[in-house]
Amino acid sequence: MNFDIAPLLSDPAAWAALISLIIMEVVLGIDNLIFISILTNKLPEEQRARARNIGISLALIMRLALLFTITWIVGLKATVWNPLGMECPVDVEAIAGHGVVVMHSAGWDSCFSWRDLILIAGGMFLVWKATMEIHHTMDPGSDTKHGTPIGSQAAMNFGAAIFQIILLDIVFSIDSILTAVGMTDHLPIMVVAVIVAVTVMLLASGPLARFIHNNPTVVMLALGFLLMIGMVLIADGFGVHVPKEYVYAAMAFSAFVEGLNLVSRKRKSKPPGEDGAAPH
Repeated sequence: MNFDIAPLLSDPAAWAALISLIIMEVVLGIDNLIFISILTNKLPEEQRARARNIGISLALIMRLALLFTITWIVGLKATVWNPLGMECPVDVEAIAGHGVVVMHSAGWDSCFSWRDLILIAGGMFLVWKATMEIHHTMDPGSDTKHGTPIGSQAAMNFGAAIFQIILLDIVFSIDSILTAVGMTDHLPIMVVAVIVAVTVMLLASGPLARFIHNNPTVVMLALGFLLMIGMVLIADGFGVHVPKEYVYAAMAFSAFVEGLNLVSRKRKSKPPGEDGAAPH
């Protein structure tokens, strides 16, 4: 691992790697940010900003802590469980500059690493959470008993929200840092990229949460994103890699279409003549 900063300042390749990694980390942080925004919107209004700030700050702390345990993080890709006892297809992956050689399974098979198990567990939690929220959104009356709300919004408290955010922070942080390790072997570049990306998340969290809260149709779209992300994490844990470019391209296109719908509904809701055209 390269800790020397001075040569990096005059190295164009280092700056290119930094910009690329910042963009990648920001994109990967979208999943984390959507989950935090939806979850904190279930809290009383006076607690939402504090919960978002705590959740994103914990994401930064976890990512930085993982960066300084690179050897352990890379070791998470080694096979630790083979329930069927079959011979595992093995790749030998030398992580340049890290002094680590990793033996791990490739493709769909019965060999699981700690990374695989964490991704599967996180994906299952995300699918369960998104499914419950979709059910609550579509049928809010099912969350009442004897006239008393018992649904996610009523039952959610500050501690429960922070606990769930921590669980997903762990999953997204490991995925984020493994991506960073694969893109560069310079620790200062990784640290700067993570700090910048999480700062962007912190600045965007408030506007995004308010936008989701003020546009109910966007809530369903965001929950659909979380459901898809959960399935992608599960598939990745089982050795089936879904290119993230496809996932985020689908999310961007869906968001674009929803944006057109929002503009259309806003224009239709204007009284006749307000847009400057004379009523017929």
